[in-house]
Amino acid sequence: MIGATAVALEPWEVWDAVGRVTSSLPFDPIDEAARQWRSRWGDDPVPAMAAVTSVMRVEQILMARLNALLRPFDLNFPRYEALMLLHFSRRGGLPLGKMGDRLQVHRTSVTNIVDGLERTGLVRRTAHAKDRRSTLAEITERGREVAEAATAVLHDARFGTAPLGDEELSGLTELLRGLREDEG
Repeated sequence: MIGATAVALEPWEVWDAVGRVTSSLPFDPIDEAARQWRSRWGDDPVPAMAAVTSVMRVEQILMARLNALLRPFDLNFPRYEALMLLHFSRRGGLPLGKMGDRLQVHRTSVTNIVDGLERTGLVRRTAHAKDRRSTLAEITERGREVAEAATAVLHDARFGTAPLGDEELSGLTELLRGLREDEG
């Protein structure tokens, strides 16, 4: 427990290792939401609501798992993605605008991500040789080393996807392809 304030916990709540309240609910919140939706609006909207809510919850779970795995490298998953994008680029550097397009994030987010990578010495900003209006982010040698080490940890942990197996993961990727393609 953090601080001296006593907090009454519900039977399904527990303190985690860093003093936060976590829940292991005695029911599935998605199933409960579906039940509530069905009782108010009928069966038609339930599959879409339950699917979207499930995807959003799984995104939160995966981000927490991935960020925990990457914490020893002073990374979070958005920084790791940007670092890997630079690691895979032919010259080890890309304009910030192109990074935003490829990562599918706003330019402001790219700036914040690169700021964090630059503070830790994994990336450096340089002027674009042909376009003075553009700034490049370039991976450093230390950045390449960290990218390789962090990737090994993520591989060992199967990117936090337990308990899903290879067939389930492939099926999930294929299942979501239509949504990705619809967005371009």
